[in-house]
Amino acid sequence: MTSTPKVRDEGHPYQDPELPVERRVEDLLSRMTLAEKAGQLFHTMLAMKPDGSTVEKGDPGMVELDTTHMLHGQYLTHFNLLGTYEAAAMARWQNTLQAMAADTRLGIPVTLSTDPRHAFTDNVGTSFNAGAFSAWPEPLGLAALRDERLVYEFADTVRREYLAVGFRVALHPQIDLATEPRWSRQGGTFGSDAALTSRLVRAYVRGLQGDRLGRHSVSAMVKHFPGGGPQKDGEDPHFAHGKEQVYPGGMRDLHLEPFKAAIAAGCAQMMPSYGQPVGTDWEEVGFGLNKGVVQDLLRDRLGFDGIVCTDWGLVTDAEIFGETHPARAWGAESLAETERAARMLEAGCDQFGGESCPELVLELVESGRLPGYRLDASLRRVLREKFVLGLFDDPYVDVDRAAETVGRADFQEAGARAQRRSLTVLTNGAGTVPVTGRPKLYVENVQAEVAEEYGRPVTRPADADVAVLRLRTPYEPRANKFESFFHSGPLAFPEHELRSILDLLATVPTIVCINLERAAVIPEIAENAAALIADYGASDAALLDVVFGRAKPEGRLPFELPRSMEAVVASRPDVPNDTADPVFPHGAGLTL
Repeated sequence: MTSTPKVRDEGHPYQDPELPVERRVEDLLSRMTLAEKAGQLFHTMLAMKPDGSTVEKGDPGMVELDTTHMLHGQYLTHFNLLGTYEAAAMARWQNTLQAMAADTRLGIPVTLSTDPRHAFTDNVGTSFNAGAFSAWPEPLGLAALRDERLVYEFADTVRREYLAVGFRVALHPQIDLATEPRWSRQGGTFGSDAALTSRLVRAYVRGLQGDRLGRHSVSAMVKHFPGGGPQKDGEDPHFAHGKEQVYPGGMRDLHLEPFKAAIAAGCAQMMPSYGQPVGTDWEEVGFGLNKGVVQDLLRDRLGFDGIVCTDWGLVTDAEIFGETHPARAWGAESLAETERAARMLEAGCDQFGGESCPELVLELVESGRLPGYRLDASLRRVLREKFVLGLFDDPYVDVDRAAETVGRADFQEAGARAQRRSLTVLTNGAGTVPVTGRPKLYVENVQAEVAEEYGRPVTRPADADVAVLRLRTPYEPRANKFESFFHSGPLAFPEHELRSILDLLATVPTIVCINLERAAVIPEIAENAAALIADYGASDAALLDVVFGRAKPEGRLPFELPRSMEAVVASRPDVPNDTADPVFPHGAGLTL
């Protein structure tokens, strides 16, 4: 075991693990300066170097970060890690952070969080590919299996791998309903079915937290309340042109159902959506500033008393990849930064996500704009979770055990099985799948060395007995670097790309596998493919195991596949599966 330093024992009641949590919270709160209190209200990004050392002022990165200043100068102790690294390096880094935190006046430990990192999507603003962690299908793939026990197994595996490196908060599950086919964030959801999402989120929260939050839990920050799916034109509210959220079908309450289930399951934290509701009786400001949504609905009506953390970057403008992105205070863009912060606290939020400006809170309290008791109300929630998670008593991790646990063989095997099971066969003309024997095989977007394990590779379609073509859902490239990670816009292939695909399908019997991060519009491909399979994150080996009959696919579509873009545009963003005459309805899938 790697030795680690211990938090200094100064004999204060808040450091006594034998005392009740509430007494420890009150003791610590009574000792904190206003600056120390303000720092706890910020949950922001942090990065590390590949060797496990900290990032300091002047180091290059997506955004400028200064670990020492944030911990020792601003008293921040909540961070989400950007980037993918080896397990031992992450463990060393977290131990370094905890030692730095222990060296502050009160020794308040760090709470580390992360976006999802157990699948294939790699979007620095939303999720990371699995890297050293076990690789599973995206949540859409878990939804395709409709298996609560599998979701529990997945979340419990996430919990164990996260604990090994020190992550104590999961910035997930994402339980928005995938009702607008163009929205870029659907891959992180459980699809369009509110009842299914409600069942699966219960299993997910139990897998992360256990029956109750404790020392072996990972706290679940469920998002994006009250449901981020009904985005106007399917644009994403990370960006000003996607800020509007609309309900032309009157289905607002349907989008709340999964959040009610998450609260009933005991989720510890909640993240409001960026979206700005338009055309409802809610105030037309983003949900993180919206008192009618956070305080009146989430807290008073639904009874949620956990931590509410805003989505990232609602207060200040930010430089991301060298480009300026405005604060996402939609509907309140004209307000000063201090007033935005005040509005979020008055709305019922406890923490500012993605921000590191505690001086604004200091100004609000010192000016009398924010009463001290309001600050303390949020501090009690935030500090209580640190105590409940056991961070004050043992914040360090075993570096050697982290390397042994993350990506453990049985975790990898479970993820690989789920990938295979989640594959969804949509067409299978003439019983093409499973393919028998060892045919002459032409592949595109499949690793050649993997294909060699299943057939005799050829380089020309005309020479093949069968072809396997992997595709991704079409999207419209965006010029802004950060926005380019969010695949938005039309769901149909441009004419020249479609013609190339159809030419291949006319040349050789072709099994098409399309990765559905959104609901692709592919009627011509469905008609002409020898077989059509959907995946939601699966390796080449997982796909070819299904194609060649070595594994059984069990998936069913978690949303419908529309027939045309005209049907998509005509559908209502808040209504599930609302396009006319879809090529494949929600739930479609063949059993082989």
